[in-house]
Amino acid sequence: MKTVTLYTDGACSGNPGPGGWGAILEYGPHSVELSGGEGSTTNNRMELTAVIRGLERLKEPCRVELYSDSKYVLDALEKGWAVSWQCRGWIKSDKKPALNPDLWARLLELAQIHELECHWVKGHADNPKNNRCDALAVAEWKKQKGE
Repeated sequence: MKTVTLYTDGACSGNPGPGGWGAILEYGPHSVELSGGEGSTTNNRMELTAVIRGLERLKEPCRVELYSDSKYVLDALEKGWAVSWQCRGWIKSDKKPALNPDLWARLLELAQIHELECHWVKGHADNPKNNRCDALAVAEWKKQKGE
């Protein structure tokens, strides 16, 4: 099984508001940048979308070293929260609806195909790949905003 590295980030101007996401996929000497945006979204939706789009780009099952500054995404994956929400019909343990069930359902599908190893990185710090993903995401929300 190939090992790839996936860096992701999401950004939003207002929450909700125009948003963008960025991802960098690396395999050996190969690297590809991905990005996109939406006119009205949330930061968490963009964080999730970045991971999803990166995983969807893979053509075969891979071991994925996922680097993100989103505790929301990483904790829900690593601690099994998202699986629990899905098992309860997208209801959290506090009986409130889980947010973003459409994106979580897709991410959990992809997590069944790939082996994910999650790594938290501090946002806006000294990780150049995370900073690049942030720049991609911000450029996308600015496009959505018409800047």
